[in-house]
Amino acid sequence: MAKAKSTQAPLKAEPVLLSGGNPRIAKGYSDAPVQAYIAAMPGWKSEVGRRLDRLIVRAVPDVRKAVKWNSPFYGTEGEGWFLGIHCFAKYIKVAFFRGLSLKPVPPVESKSKDTRYVHIHEDGRLDEEQFVSWVKQASQLPGERM
Repeated sequence: MAKAKSTQAPLKAEPVLLSGGNPRIAKGYSDAPVQAYIAAMPGWKSEVGRRLDRLIVRAVPDVRKAVKWNSPFYGTEGEGWFLGIHCFAKYIKVAFFRGLSLKPVPPVESKSKDTRYVHIHEDGRLDEEQFVSWVKQASQLPGERM
């Protein structure tokens, strides 16, 4: 006896969240995996992720995007990656890979000499003007070759 074919569309699988709530998204080089990551960011973080992405694209219209190591990366053609985003349980970390060269220097230190971070909390306010300034400055510096 032949099985009847299902007429229902397959259920969309929920994204897997790794430790601290960081989405697990397949590695990819384009806007699509970055948008998948942003959509999978839990709770309030997804809206902040969309806002960050819009600000980055507005500051650097020809920005290159990728997801590597379960984090979105932003870079410029031939210069490498200048910024990365990562979800943690209580905040979003934005890494400026040459942050020590930015004016003013972003507030959070790193174990890496040149990298500086901005942590965005749910109740925190993002100074969009300063963020865009950092993005523009960072995009003009040699990036990381990862």
